[in-house]
Amino acid sequence: MDLTQNLKNVKLKIESAAKRAKRDPGSVKLIVVTKEADAEAIEKVVKLGVQDLAENYAQQLLQKSKVIKDVHWHFIGRIQTNKIKYIVPICEYIHSVCRKEELIIVDKIASEHKKAQKVLIEINISHEETKSGIDQSQLEEILKFGSSLKNIKIVGLMTMAPFTKDFEQIRLIFRELRKLRDFHRKVYPELYHLSMGMTNDFEVAVEEGATMVRIGRAIFKGE
Repeated sequence: MDLTQNLKNVKLKIESAAKRAKRDPGSVKLIVVTKEADAEAIEKVVKLGVQDLAENYAQQLLQKSKVIKDVHWHFIGRIQTNKIKYIVPICEYIHSVCRKEELIIVDKIASEHKKAQKVLIEINISHEETKSGIDQSQLEEILKFGSSLKNIKIVGLMTMAPFTKDFEQIRLIFRELRKLRDFHRKVYPELYHLSMGMTNDFEVAVEEGATMVRIGRAIFKGE
């Protein structure tokens, strides 16, 4: 497994996709998902210049963040309210917020740690029952509520596309997220990030405006 080459390949694909969309490749943040990687492999990608890592589970986040230092951690998994107290002290960004109850607890814990927690709201654009996230119609309400909390900064939106080879369907979902962001940003200017795109569809995501792509398998398994 050649992590150096895998990482290089992913970066080249991001750069090419950005150029196709007439975007600055530097406007896309590569977030390396460490869910299936051990500490040795993670340390190697950090030495190769990766600065942003993401975890799906609070327990894994706790364990890995004790070993892997001087990086920006992101939480991208389904949120359990009783685990928020572990996530907030470690993470710069929490991508998967989709309930007011989560925002309230994040705000409380962030206050205790004297930080403004950056969060993204997860939208279930494809309306798949297996995926978490709010409906597009609920976004206005949660943005309004989140903006009233002192220790929360809602800085973007997140989505997951269906696992399909129909890239036009995927493209439409990513485009819808971008339109949502652009529409609501008129009122909420901090709503900048689009966290969308994983190993199987990140090039389409970059073409459609992703500012963050969440990639694990392409780097650690060469898929």
